[in-house]
Amino acid sequence: MNNQTQKVLVLGGGIAGLTAAWELSRQNIGVELVEKSCFLGGHSIGFTCKATDKCQQCGACSVEDMLKNVVNEPLINVHLRTEIKELKKSDGFKVTLAKSDIEIPAGKTLKGFSKHNKPFCVTSADKDSMGSEAKFDVDAVIVATGYSPFDPNRKSTYGYGKWTNVITGLDLENIIRENGALVRTSDGQKPEKVAFIQCVGSRDERLGNLWCSEVCCPYAMRMAGTVKNENPNADITMFYIDIQNTGKEFPLFYERIKENIRFVRTIPVDIYPLENDRLELRHMVEEAGSPASESFDMVVLSVGITPGKDTVKLSETIGISVNQDGFLDNTISNTGCFVAGTAGGPGSIAATMADAGKTAFEAMKYLGVM
Repeated sequence: MNNQTQKVLVLGGGIAGLTAAWELSRQNIGVELVEKSCFLGGHSIGFTCKATDKCQQCGACSVEDMLKNVVNEPLINVHLRTEIKELKKSDGFKVTLAKSDIEIPAGKTLKGFSKHNKPFCVTSADKDSMGSEAKFDVDAVIVATGYSPFDPNRKSTYGYGKWTNVITGLDLENIIRENGALVRTSDGQKPEKVAFIQCVGSRDERLGNLWCSEVCCPYAMRMAGTVKNENPNADITMFYIDIQNTGKEFPLFYERIKENIRFVRTIPVDIYPLENDRLELRHMVEEAGSPASESFDMVVLSVGITPGKDTVKLSETIGISVNQDGFLDNTISNTGCFVAGTAGGPGSIAATMADAGKTAFEAMKYLGVM
């Protein structure tokens, strides 16, 4: 038995929600962790380790470690395939949860996979104890519902979903995890020439997405470094607007990666198919202001971070406003409702974990624990 008396609702089972839940539990605060999908870990649980000859500080292992912490913590009660239906302010909050419409694939695990794609948690047959609805009281709420990756189909000139070897960074993660290396979707062969296109869905006035997603530059560089390390003969080019400096170690990392990766300061306009499933990128040469084209075996789209699909609905249910970019307002709350991680705007894994820890601390102060 424990002496825990206070309880916090954490919405979202990605790295922000996991971190907030863990930090709260360490102070003997009970947590009701609610995740709409059928597994914990969010987008980042599927990320591969990007170490080459040394750790690249990508944060992938941190996600798995935090997931194991949460799974094994008795003070954290996990609700999968569940979403918030109603939240009423009283002395604390009266919460009503409902089952989401997410289907659990037969034989799949609920709480995610290790980085070696091995399940280590319960299956769909083991965890369906909650009925169609559940009600309970909590003392505070942390919203950590994360983000939605930009839909690359909205950039139709790049041919995602149409040209076989145009993939996203998330697709690249899956390919490397399944094959141990980057191989072409079309024929399973290692590509000789690879292009990364930055800011796909970010800093785009036509789309109305004016913000920088912050993580795309270092993320793509780490992925490019991983590809180059596994296949030293690969010719890799990165097309970009500006390189974003994120973190104190980034300048050194950038200088090191430039030794093996070619950087071209322009964003391709469109992509066309060639023979043998190769791809032609057309772009403007910045210095000359003239059009140019170049062929590649594969193209990786660095898709940006956009507000979660349920952000507006959550805003109305919980009473947290939405900022000008469509993310939840993460101003420190005096109402008992807090925002953590990328639900409030773009951020890396490390930054998201730090923000979630800070948010948990603010919730503890609100509860009078700290």
